[in-house]
Amino acid sequence: MVYEISVSTTFSASHQLRLYDGSLEPLHGHNWQVVATVSAEKLDSIGVVMDFHELERRVHAVIGAFDNRHLNEVAPFTDTNPSAENVAEFIVKSLRLPQRVKLVSVRVHETKENWTCLKVD
Repeated sequence: MVYEISVSTTFSASHQLRLYDGSLEPLHGHNWQVVATVSAEKLDSIGVVMDFHELERRVHAVIGAFDNRHLNEVAPFTDTNPSAENVAEFIVKSLRLPQRVKLVSVRVHETKENWTCLKVD
C-alpha cells in the first residue's frame, strides 16, 4: 500500500510572463494556490505519513518569499519566466522532506479554472 496526504496553501503575487517575441504581458496578480502531495509506503510511529502542519510549514518555507510580491523581481524568476509551471518546478526542486516521505506532485493554481500539475517520478 501507498499512503498519500496533501496540503493546500495560498499566496498572493503578481507576475508578467515573458512572451515569445520577448515582450512582457500586462502586469496582473493572482491568489495562487499550491497543493503538495506526498506519500509513504508505511505510516510512522504515530500512524501518519507525516504531520499535515509540518508539511504545510515546509511548503511555506519555499513559497513564503513570493507572498505579496511581484514574482519577476524574486529569484529565481528574475531570470526564469514566472509561469505556473516554473513555480511548480521551483517548489519541487526546493521542497525538503523527511527521508521516508516522497513527493508525488505539486499543483499550482493561478485561478480556480487554471492550474498546472507537476508529477514527480
